[in-house]
Amino acid sequence: MFPMTPIATALALLIGMSALSAPASAASTPGSLITQAQGLPSGFADHFFEVPLAVRVDLDQQLLGEALIVLSRDDRVTLLEFTDTGDSKVPATTRDTWQTILENGVALGACTQACPQQMVSAFYNLESSQLSIITQNVEHSDEAPRYYDQPENGSLGLIINNQLNLNGGQEDDLGGRYGLQASSSIGNWSQLFNLQLARQSGNDETLRHAIHELYTQRELEGNFFRLGHFTPNSDGLTRQLRSFGASPDTALGLMYGSSDSLAINNPKPSVYPIYVTANRQAAVEIYRNGLLINTQAVAAGLQTLDTRPLPGGIYEVEVRLIEDGLTVSTTQELVYKPSNWRNAEDRWRYNLFAGRETKLFSNWDEQASGSITAGASINYLLHPRVVLGLSAREVREQLQYGGSVDWTVANNVSVYANLFQTQDHGTGMDLQGLYSFGATNLVFSHNRSWLDTRDTYETLPDGTRLRRNTFVGQTSNSSLSINHRIDAKNSLNMRVFHSEGNVEGAGLDLGWNRRDMLMGSDANWRFSLFDRPGTGSTNERRNRGVDVSLSLALGSDGRQVSGSIGSRTARDGGRDNNASVTFRQDLTDHVLQSVSATATTDTYGVGLSGMTSFSTDAISGDGFLQRSSYNGDVTGGLNLNSTLVMGAGEMLLSSQYQGNGAGMIVDVETDLDAITLRADDLSGGSAVLRPGRNYVPVSAYKSSTVSFDFEGNHPPAANIQPARSTYHLNKGGVDYRKITVMKTVTVLGRLLDAQGAPLKGHQVINHASRGVSEVDGFFSMEMSASAPTLEVRYQSQLLCQFRLDPTNAPNESDVLMIGDLRCTPDTLAEATLKVETAG
Repeated sequence: MFPMTPIATALALLIGMSALSAPASAASTPGSLITQAQGLPSGFADHFFEVPLAVRVDLDQQLLGEALIVLSRDDRVTLLEFTDTGDSKVPATTRDTWQTILENGVALGACTQACPQQMVSAFYNLESSQLSIITQNVEHSDEAPRYYDQPENGSLGLIINNQLNLNGGQEDDLGGRYGLQASSSIGNWSQLFNLQLARQSGNDETLRHAIHELYTQRELEGNFFRLGHFTPNSDGLTRQLRSFGASPDTALGLMYGSSDSLAINNPKPSVYPIYVTANRQAAVEIYRNGLLINTQAVAAGLQTLDTRPLPGGIYEVEVRLIEDGLTVSTTQELVYKPSNWRNAEDRWRYNLFAGRETKLFSNWDEQASGSITAGASINYLLHPRVVLGLSAREVREQLQYGGSVDWTVANNVSVYANLFQTQDHGTGMDLQGLYSFGATNLVFSHNRSWLDTRDTYETLPDGTRLRRNTFVGQTSNSSLSINHRIDAKNSLNMRVFHSEGNVEGAGLDLGWNRRDMLMGSDANWRFSLFDRPGTGSTNERRNRGVDVSLSLALGSDGRQVSGSIGSRTARDGGRDNNASVTFRQDLTDHVLQSVSATATTDTYGVGLSGMTSFSTDAISGDGFLQRSSYNGDVTGGLNLNSTLVMGAGEMLLSSQYQGNGAGMIVDVETDLDAITLRADDLSGGSAVLRPGRNYVPVSAYKSSTVSFDFEGNHPPAANIQPARSTYHLNKGGVDYRKITVMKTVTVLGRLLDAQGAPLKGHQVINHASRGVSEVDGFFSMEMSASAPTLEVRYQSQLLCQFRLDPTNAPNESDVLMIGDLRCTPDTLAEATLKVETAG
């Protein structure tokens, strides 16, 4: 922040009085800064020019932000910094662009040549302390665009995700899987490669391998086009359709369909606004089913809440108005944000593919190859509450058909039905329903299949036909789930189900959950009863039992202990009384992220298990080891993840999984020891940065900004340059940035000319920040401790430079008192700049 003189603070009141006494023609005709300042009392003009002024900056009649500026008598304005941008709806990328322009100074009035960003004019209103910037886009329609623009010159990059899973035990050979998924970007085309290697534990020593995806894809506005070797799926559909029998394996061909990759998801407000009336500055907390989902600061008076950040849907919320830490009112309000597909101008969603069933680097015998395959899937918006679906595919020379309806009957009732059939295989149906009332949710599900696979064969490459496992008959599964939230601490859940076919019988699960405090710590209780159909693990006897568990968080250092006791049906059909205890510890600033150990006892003996998760700069994962109480066998597993990122001439191996489609390599240079930064993507997501090379996952397609700040609530005396960085990448694109973190000190001094007169309105610039001298020549600013140099500029002209010696300057309350600095031209010619102290 820059210091403000009390006189400058009082300008608004004086301007208002002078405006009343000014002639009407002068008030209605905007003039230059000199003309506007003529109405000020004698002597106040000195505190208007060349001093920091707090103003509002508007761009095309939209708030750009609150800022500190400096006005000069030649009708120029220079930005020092934006102080508050929280209420601005202008994108951060646009603000960063204009910040750079305004920091270099802009002439007020009409722009006639070299106009930045199509600027038409800039005007400062002394009476309202407002800087207005008008561009050629001011009269353009303010209708929000539907799609993001792709990067003008495309993007380049390669992101490779590696996953290794291992498992095995005393009786089984080691098995596992290695998966490599690579995405890249060349221009405006994105490529995807997926390789899988697998070996099952046991006696099968075959190493299975296959390339499932190797294609290139181009995103268009509302559509995508794919070419290459891929697995046909339902990309682009709003409602997925099920199919029966063999699913499409891999095909060499092309696919075209609907796409939302470039669609802009603008948060929408509630149809019906929510009002609050505060007597003074206050805060509003919004609760849904007892859980806080949003909080906002509100000023005194009647106003509406910003409902855009709230989740979509139609539901009740509790709005609490809090003044001075006390809840003064509580009201029940309705949020009405229907999340249905409602765009009547875009009623169709579709997906088309055609190609030849192929195998690429695959030894999976079950994988089809050689036949022509094609298919189409369609969604149609019949009504804002009804979505119809239809699909038809030919897979392995068998035709598959399917149809569906997704019907939102009422605000709290929805039904989904799906009917599908596969030639020479059978027919199936799926029905789901959801009903909500108050704090209770009911979910009904029923699926049924009529199978006849007697005429289903598999044809080998030599023409031999093998009959698959046959099944004739019906299978069905039905269930009803009920979840009821009693209050903020207690909830009940129940599930009743019935199965026919391979598993016969009905079952019941009943549970009660309670959140509470026990011995000063957070505790979670769970009590459950169950009665389930018998299986081979219970000797075909019904599995009946009870279980009581308690999870207790011990303090705030990540330590947790939990235990359970219960009874169930044993392997021989008898009773199996059991108990367990688990200890878990979360770790910070350590390779190990968490460790846990569990001991169990039951009818057969004592079992032990341990788990851990870990993370380094290059690799992350988790592993477990357990000993069975039944036969004493020891088994274990290990999961490893690593990501290789290449782009912009740089490379990085990171333990952070890439999930947003694009990435940024960030080098952090600093003169501080052991600092931790945060990189926050304004489109969502964040990453922790440390000195050295780091990786930040960012969103693909959307032009956005990554902001850098210190982790925690007690930042060091340091400056981050740059504090923000913009990006615009396609899927698979990788960008590179370098940020510098400099240790800073606060300096206070006075700027004088060669004759000892104070210099006002001169910009004092350092690597870390910039300041401006007041009327009396005083200035204060942050200065880099490792580069204690200052340069003084006036109207973009470099006047003098100084190199300071912080060790010889007085230090009072962490403020470096550097005294008087004489600004003379000879300081520019000196090889080693020195500080001259006046008087």
